[in-house]
Amino acid sequence: MVSHSELRKLFYSADAVCFDVDSTVIREEGIDELAKICGVEDAVSEMTRRAMGGAVPFKAALTERLALIQPSREQVQRLIAEHPPHLTPGIRELVSHLQERNVQVFLISGGFRSIVEHVASKLNIPGTNVFANRLKFYFNGEYAGFDETQPTAESGGKGKVIKLLKEKFHFKKIIMIGDGATDMEACPPADAFIGFGGNVIRQQVKDNAKWYITDFVELVGELEE
Repeated sequence: MVSHSELRKLFYSADAVCFDVDSTVIREEGIDELAKICGVEDAVSEMTRRAMGGAVPFKAALTERLALIQPSREQVQRLIAEHPPHLTPGIRELVSHLQERNVQVFLISGGFRSIVEHVASKLNIPGTNVFANRLKFYFNGEYAGFDETQPTAESGGKGKVIKLLKEKFHFKKIIMIGDGATDMEACPPADAFIGFGGNVIRQQVKDNAKWYITDFVELVGELEE
């Protein structure tokens, strides 16, 4: 059992920090925003809620929601242009503090790469540090499915990415930060998990995370001590 003070030490000395994106780094759930633009908001947000609670296997939930949304390339571009995601307060400061300490920052998302890359660019996170699902389009721009080979398309996908990062870069201490059940499940292989409830509180995560925060200012403070 890792104590809270040991968790704080782990965070302070981490060589890599991985963030979930939807409802963690940004205030929205990207897939729900896409559903809004495509006019199927209510049905999709109910599915998202069930998926985040861990009730439905992730790939099945993603397939089901995308089949309903059928987003075209043009609609995805419109979402980014007209309704760009809002960064969660404090995330910009936290990421730049980590980067100043030469900590590698990764975004690991069950959301869509085109949206997540847009978020990464706002935080000066290179595209190579982004792991997310890829939407596929036909040459005329219509929806053609998603890349099912990406680890993030699977249940347990975030853990697979972290395992991959450890093997590739030999990180000693990786921290995972996120709001959902899929983020908590990534520890292990992550060395520590910090639950985030600043945008939405998921009871299962709040009850089970050893360290649960509702404001990134708390983590900025940890790095300034």
